[in-house]
Amino acid sequence: MKHNILELLEHSAAEYPDRVAFGDPTGEITFCELENNAKKIGTFLTEYVRPCRPVAFYLEKSNLAMCGMLGAVYARGFYCVLDTRQPDARTRKVLEVLQPAVILTDSENRDKAELFSDTANVYCIEELLENGRIDTGKLKKIRDTAMDTDPLYVNFTSGSTGVPKGVTVCHRSVLEFIEYFTSVFHITGADVLANQAPFDFDVSVKDIYSGLMTGARVQIIPREYFSAPVQLMDYLADHEVTVLVWAVSAMCFVSIMNGLSYRVPQNVRMVMFSGEVMPVKHLRTWQKYLPDATYVNLYGPTEITCNCTYHVLDHAYADTEVIPAGKPFPNEKVFLLDEQDHEVTQSGKDGEICVSGTCLALGYYHDPERTAQAFMQNPLNCDYQEMIYRTGDIGRYDTDGNLIYVSRKDFQIKHLGHRIELGEIENVAMSRDGVTRACCIYDTEKKRIILFCTGSREGADLMKELRTVLPPFMIPSSIHPLEEMPLNKNGKIDRKQLTELYQSGKKPRHEA
Repeated sequence: MKHNILELLEHSAAEYPDRVAFGDPTGEITFCELENNAKKIGTFLTEYVRPCRPVAFYLEKSNLAMCGMLGAVYARGFYCVLDTRQPDARTRKVLEVLQPAVILTDSENRDKAELFSDTANVYCIEELLENGRIDTGKLKKIRDTAMDTDPLYVNFTSGSTGVPKGVTVCHRSVLEFIEYFTSVFHITGADVLANQAPFDFDVSVKDIYSGLMTGARVQIIPREYFSAPVQLMDYLADHEVTVLVWAVSAMCFVSIMNGLSYRVPQNVRMVMFSGEVMPVKHLRTWQKYLPDATYVNLYGPTEITCNCTYHVLDHAYADTEVIPAGKPFPNEKVFLLDEQDHEVTQSGKDGEICVSGTCLALGYYHDPERTAQAFMQNPLNCDYQEMIYRTGDIGRYDTDGNLIYVSRKDFQIKHLGHRIELGEIENVAMSRDGVTRACCIYDTEKKRIILFCTGSREGADLMKELRTVLPPFMIPSSIHPLEEMPLNKNGKIDRKQLTELYQSGKKPRHEA
């Protein structure tokens, strides 16, 4: 039984030493080269990083970044990738929580990384590889003390207090999830995974470790390609990618920008999406151009190691239908609790989605208070310790027993005496012709539902149509057309920016 993710790398390096492990626009790196480079960096880091302590990375995703991240693991540390495009103030908040001894960067980002040298020593990966050596004995001694519960990575998500939360995930959680993930979806060494997500977003975990486990190639897509559809589609087609594990927003970008009408990556056999509710009209565009591909909806927050449920699409969905979140992955327990902490089992009734099992993160790094608020004893079990994670998501079961994601608890409002899920209004709006994306916020002070949308549809005309399909208490108070939706660093619609936009009162709107 494997208990360290480095065993995946070492197995593939032994079995397929000259096979390409990762590719990016600058070149390729084989499994053997990746192992040797990671060991060089790991040997260096053993002098600076104590076991189970963080190594921060300030660089864009790349082949080089992978060498550094796995190098941190060879030193029995864990990696945390910082978003180079986030404000410096947020980076400092993350570093305050993390308190790393070392920040690794590359030559392109070195000057910017040096701004944070007051918090940690900054080293350039290229220089470490050029001058580095491998101390096999030292690395073995460290490995002999490692455990499968050692942290592997920390990904920071936004926190309501303004202090980011560092979700800490261990080796065992990733090893188990990836074994099931690659098995369920038949990922093999013949596949080429097109990595869309940044390395500080857990969607990338599925790409990275599926590649290491199976010997598949991971082709890294630069972030800027998702604002250049021609370049993106050429990149996918030229590299003959077979599997996409993407955020919904990335798929919507391709369909909105008509990327598939320019060029179709014909080798794609599977498209998996997660992060937000997939608008059916955008899905239908993908299905039109890639009719033989398998489409899978994945659900799960960062705190449960990527995903806890999946649904393989088995029929054509109507515009107003919601694609199910589906059934749990093996060895994951997913259930619903009502407001009195009673289990919800009947179809059609809402409850908070809760998860237990090996998939649970270790908690929030250096943050016991917020860890205790989200990770807790299962209230249904009073016989032994069974920790669960309360997702804050509202779900329900359909008549086939599939989990349906409804909304965030934060997006459930009480309006005009009715309990309303803002996601339901968004889903109806996106099903209308001429609407590409839709998002609702709620003005609690003025008791107003505010709808933002993109596309060619006129706000007044859309308002008129919504009156014919929504009950009166769900009609938006105003509609704000936008050229494009603001997205957060993980590619999800940024509701905070929308709220600020609404409060500024600068955008045209159509009143109810």
